Amino acid sequence: MKSTVLYTEEIDDLEEAAEELFEKAEAFEFKKNTLGILFADEDTDYQELYGYIRKKWDFTIIGASALAMFSTREGFKRTGIFLLIMTADDCRFEADMTDNLTADNYTEEIGRTYEKLKKRLAEGEEEKLVITYGGKVPGTVGDNMLEAMEAAGITVPVYGALASDAFNFTRYKVFYNDRCEQTVQVIVLISGNIHPKCVCVKSISNKANFSYEVTVAKGNQVLRLGDMTFLEALKKAGMQSEKTNVITDYVLSPFVATLKKDGTTVEVSRNITVLNHQDGSANFLGGIPVGSSLEIGILNRDDVQTSVKKAVQELLQLLNSDCEDETLFLCTSCAARFLALGVNADSEARSFQEILKDMNALGMYSYGEFCPVISKEDKNVNVFHNSTFTFLAI
Repeated sequence: MKSTVLYTEEIDDLEEAAEELFEKAEAFEFKKNTLGILFADEDTDYQELYGYIRKKWDFTIIGASALAMFSTREGFKRTGIFLLIMTADDCRFEADMTDNLTADNYTEEIGRTYEKLKKRLAEGEEEKLVITYGGKVPGTVGDNMLEAMEAAGITVPVYGALASDAFNFTRYKVFYNDRCEQTVQVIVLISGNIHPKCVCVKSISNKANFSYEVTVAKGNQVLRLGDMTFLEALKKAGMQSEKTNVITDYVLSPFVATLKKDGTTVEVSRNITVLNHQDGSANFLGGIPVGSSLEIGILNRDDVQTSVKKAVQELLQLLNSDCEDETLFLCTSCAARFLALGVNADSEARSFQEILKDMNALGMYSYGEFCPVISKEDKNVNVFHNSTFTFLAI
């Protein structure tokens, strides 16, 4: 597979932006099958931009809005337009977008879209990777998307993210060709000659004196830890807050949940969003089922660069001899990490720039990350993450 990452800082004149992208890809050799992944800030009129791009390029483009983006060549960017192009003779890309999702039609609609894509594959052909981007759907959490895919029969690695905006939580967008929507999921099945590898890093070096079993929970709402309400346990640890909306209050102390999934044990980060002072419960960005253990991690700002470098090196070791100049890296970091890093928000981008150098890598900051992990039983499991930096190598 061949790839290239294009960037333009032009966001006002989108016809000029498209021309800049064309110019930068002038020497790029397109193969039989091509897919584009586009990231842009929330103010970009994607549909106008796509109209200009479509005049010259007819390949499928998917993507999402992002509060910030980064690449090996351009580094960290708050604004602008990035377009990753991947092309191959020996791979196929089948993409589609769901209709608007609700809590009621969620599982059925994702399953329907997957089945439609599956039928487009040649007889005997199987997908080896799913790339997906979506928007937050009221009444659901990111885990529901993976559950819906698993119910539809997907067993291969699933990588992607939830679209983000500038923390207003109302202007995020998901892209698929000429469509630009919010409460949807765009799904790509990739088949053929690929060997995807994934790595995640939480950058948690220590944990606070807070460890409980979840005894009462409902989806992403935790009501009781042991024999106490969630708020009672938080108060006991000296970490209570009188506020209700606390998504920014605990970014340096993400919660770490150890839970059972597919008969295996995985550890994932979870960001708290709301404290319910009436019933003593808390809401999180991801699901935490009954029986999980819940701890509080300490995100070390100084350790972020080191841990991201370590993750990149780990991924390169996984690739081993398969790592060539053509290897493509797709990255996602959580918006909570962006907040936690403050003025050093570009440190993650600088970390992988130093190691990957001229290799093609593109990343974005999201409201949640989809990436497989290796469970304690040494099994690959698709997981929805918060406060995590993820890598995919193709």
